[in-house]
Amino acid sequence: MRLLFFILLLANVVFLAYAWFGPGALAGGEGEIIGQQLEPNKIRLLAPEQVTALTRKAEPPKAPAPAPAASIACLEWGGFAEADAARARQALEPLGLGAKLTQRRQEDVSGYWVYIGPLASRQSAVQKAGELKRLGVEDYFIVSEDTKWRNAVSLGIFKTEDAAKARLAALRTKGVKSATVGARETQPGKNWLQVHDVSPAVAAKLGELKQAYPGSDVRDCAVDEKKG
Repeated sequence: MRLLFFILLLANVVFLAYAWFGPGALAGGEGEIIGQQLEPNKIRLLAPEQVTALTRKAEPPKAPAPAPAASIACLEWGGFAEADAARARQALEPLGLGAKLTQRRQEDVSGYWVYIGPLASRQSAVQKAGELKRLGVEDYFIVSEDTKWRNAVSLGIFKTEDAAKARLAALRTKGVKSATVGARETQPGKNWLQVHDVSPAVAAKLGELKQAYPGSDVRDCAVDEKKG
């Protein structure tokens, strides 16, 4: 009786093992797993351009284009003697500046003087000198060699206009009323070529041309000249 029980128990174990691990069970288990993984109704074929888009590398964002350089209100090139100014103008002709190109002349003053303008005669100048001496003015001389200023009375020559004006103010306190301040020893004038509304390309060209004219300079126009 006990032997029969063990035989039946062994038969049940063999049956269960075959049911779980036999060929049919394995095939059925894999099929169920594959069936869960694949869903044919959700599969879509991609068009060629979609495949290309997926494989194409993302392009880096393009940097914004640089803003155009601002033009310069006014530059001037100089200072030239008369002959050199004419040659410099010819050098600028290929730029086609037209009305943007103007020319100004600068008179360089090397000194200032305080003086009483030319009198009618040498005798009149001597009389004026006597009046000055009576007013306590000792530093003066009568101009005789300069044709333009002959018989004028010089009361001092100065390097700066401010110094000349200070001398005039001191003379006024002594009662000298006919004296004035003016430029003295004026040097030959210089010419400046002015370019208005200057583009970066034209500014660069001016810098190149400057090298061909030793002693010339390219600079911003003076404030009062820009207005013109």
